[in-house]
Amino acid sequence: MTIQNIKQLLSINPNRKIYRSDNPIVYEQNIYYREYQELNNRQSDAVFMQTQGILLQLLSQFLALVDFKKGSSSKIPSVILDAIRFIQINLSADIKVTYLAKRANLQADYFSRIFLKHSGERPLQYIQARRIERAQYLIVTTDLPFSKIAEVTGFQDIHYFFKVFKKQTQMTPREYALKNHFV
Repeated sequence: MTIQNIKQLLSINPNRKIYRSDNPIVYEQNIYYREYQELNNRQSDAVFMQTQGILLQLLSQFLALVDFKKGSSSKIPSVILDAIRFIQINLSADIKVTYLAKRANLQADYFSRIFLKHSGERPLQYIQARRIERAQYLIVTTDLPFSKIAEVTGFQDIHYFFKVFKKQTQMTPREYALKNHFV
């Protein structure tokens, strides 16, 4: 069943590619997102629904392995999921909570509260945590200097980058790199 689902998914979604790179600088370029968006815009409603159904079937196989307690999970509002997606794609940009709230058509305070409720973190904390995760990944997988890593992860000031990195990981970027044997 799984192989049939994957074959069907590939046949109804031609020209979908996974760009073979572990480097977010490569795979998170706007050109790829525009390309995916254009493919989505040209897709018929029937193909879209069929694709979603197959993906849900595939995902359900993984969820069946996890023991979920009834009522323990609440549905995450689409505005929060959209904000999380936006953050992930735009980590290098100067992301403001007011902008995220405006995108969600909500007041900043209310947006911040529901973001906290559903993510466990305030929006700025969440953004910083994702930036540091990306920095850790870049430290381990590239030979970029720390100044460039700070820049591509959205930190305008290298000293602030070091401060936040140390606060979240309890080590400096250099110590992190040395610990992971990549310097």
